[in-house]
Amino acid sequence: MKMPALLACAFALGGCSVDIGGFSFMSETRDGRTTTTTSSATARVSTQEARLTAEGECDADVSLDPATRPLPPAIAEGITECELVRLKGSRPTDVLIGESGKGQRETQVLYSEPGGREIYLFTDNRLARIVKPGQG
Repeated sequence: MKMPALLACAFALGGCSVDIGGFSFMSETRDGRTTTTTSSATARVSTQEARLTAEGECDADVSLDPATRPLPPAIAEGITECELVRLKGSRPTDVLIGESGKGQRETQVLYSEPGGREIYLFTDNRLARIVKPGQG
């Protein structure tokens, strides 16, 4: 199946994910001897924006969401969970994932910084509030 057809199918399935994996074989002849090496690769592609797992990792390697945008210049309300991690440049100290009474995904992302703990509160994968040391 060609890649454009695969991408079209992924868009048609809206909200689903596709796992792509494969093997590569390579033969090389040196000094009259032939050696064959095998390698494999796997990628997960999602039609939804990537979200954090409880381990602090993004749940998709590549997002096919049409709303995908370039990395924002700064941490601000409205960024996604994975954009926060990319902007911070490190895995969070802790991630708590739950559901509100309204059925929305709520995520608390904690970073232990030299000046104290910073908590980033997300609702449905969008930063809603930041709590930093010394704030009420």
